Amino acid sequence: MLLLDTSGLLCYVYKSEPQHERAVQLLDSTNHSLTHSYVLAEFVALALTRRFPRQATLSFVSDLLENPDIEVTWVDELLHREAVKLLMERLDKTYSLCDAVSFVLMRQRGINEALTTDHHFEQEGFQRLLLP
Repeated sequence: MLLLDTSGLLCYVYKSEPQHERAVQLLDSTNHSLTHSYVLAEFVALALTRRFPRQATLSFVSDLLENPDIEVTWVDELLHREAVKLLMERLDKTYSLCDAVSFVLMRQRGINEALTTDHHFEQEGFQRLLLP
């Protein structure tokens, strides 16, 4: 199992992203993946900021929610608080709240690999599968 991060999903969906082919290869060869609601929120915001088509972005998120091979964890208060606690313990890092939720989930679920280009995953001891 691998965690799907915002940058990994952007690479998967948009052919203009430098790691598109690798992201497609990795995700299509994985039979079960995990992501969370903060990644989906960040994905929509980032895609729109980068001027990717709104309809395609929202359609992808809708399809992802229906995909039986992708588990979406909905961030509740407890998970949110655990992520904030991690951020408070890592004041020397520039992790986002979305990153921290990913790290907490990955540790809880014993996941070591992330479909991401984000170096923060390596800083936390995880393997990022999309290198710049």
